[in-house]
Amino acid sequence: QVRLVESGGGLVQAGGSLKLSCAASGLTVSSYTIGWFRQAPGKEREFAAAFVRGYGTYAADSVKGRFTVSRDIAENTVYLQMNSLKPEDTAVYYCAAVSSPLRVSSTEGYTYWGQGTQVTVSS
Repeated sequence: QVRLVESGGGLVQAGGSLKLSCAASGLTVSSYTIGWFRQAPGKEREFAAAFVRGYGTYAADSVKGRFTVSRDIAENTVYLQMNSLKPEDTAVYYCAAVSSPLRVSSTEGYTYWGQGTQVTVSS
């Protein structure tokens, strides 16, 4: 049984940092593309960043230069380091996994999803 568990969310002031974790079980993160998505209240879920199998990291323009994806294969965990946070980064953050995505930035096609972790950035 595949399970993705996000952690590390919380309340932070604008300009601060948070590091989210996505701990996987039932799959090996090195064999999957792991994406990070976020959903703000009243908005659609959107792509933030991903560790793409066979390629490396990829980030949306809105977070490029501020968010960094990394992974620890031994821990079977993928991380999202978020720096210079802005109030507009407030959302529930989800990690998702797929073996071969057609489009890394699309929610469609991701097979497995975590339950999400809340990130709130105050101004």
